[in-house]
Amino acid sequence: MEEGRRHTDPGELMIRIRNLHKSFGENEVLKGVDLDVYNKENMVVLGRSGSGKSVLIKIICGLLYQDSGAVTVLGKDVIHLNDRELRELRLQVGFSFQNSALYDSMTVKENLAFPLVRHRRHLTRKEQNHEIESVLDDVGLLQTLNQMPAELSGGQRKRIGVARTLILRPRIMLYDEPTSGLDPITSMEINNLINLVRHKFNTTSIIITHDLTCAKITGDRVAMLFEGKFIKQGTFAEVFSSSDERIHNFYNYNFIESR
Repeated sequence: MEEGRRHTDPGELMIRIRNLHKSFGENEVLKGVDLDVYNKENMVVLGRSGSGKSVLIKIICGLLYQDSGAVTVLGKDVIHLNDRELRELRLQVGFSFQNSALYDSMTVKENLAFPLVRHRRHLTRKEQNHEIESVLDDVGLLQTLNQMPAELSGGQRKRIGVARTLILRPRIMLYDEPTSGLDPITSMEINNLINLVRHKFNTTSIIITHDLTCAKITGDRVAMLFEGKFIKQGTFAEVFSSSDERIHNFYNYNFIESR
């Protein structure tokens, strides 16, 4: 078993999805998706680009709403939450965007201070600085404190994006293509960071990716999304020992795309 990985015994159910459907016009993206994610589990959702992976996690945190089906997060039925309840839930669900979503006009320190000022107003300036420096140290980038995002590499921007999400201490992390556009060495650093975050912050995570290395290193379980449905769920070995031709084709596609 890779470093940072663990076998997950079913325990507290953190995310429950049943018969989830979502269309955009005539394009049916999700066609009856079921998924359970348990406490402190890293669940990887694999699928080709455009398969609906990102739509799924946007529905989980209420950025999009389903057409039908049920999504329960931390015991809350997301679609029925009012604005205040949804804001409260989002404080417990961190979303690490594919493009890191940093404010280019702010320093790293100011980017990390932004969510604290909005949501942790009771903190003193000294306490804010401590939180910022602590989470930057956790992602190995304390030295970037006063840098601008434009001065950072792609991998550093990804790490800062994760740090800004972690600073509010969410219970759930949603990673959208965390290794996209990164070289193999930097991708490995991000994979190890995902495992470190789970170990240090006791997070439950969904990792959206088409990167097989990311899936193998970070995932306790893997769910393969194909044409709007999950066609196989299990450990990485269980999924890719399947005789399903669609899974074998995805394996081959992944390595062709990564050349």
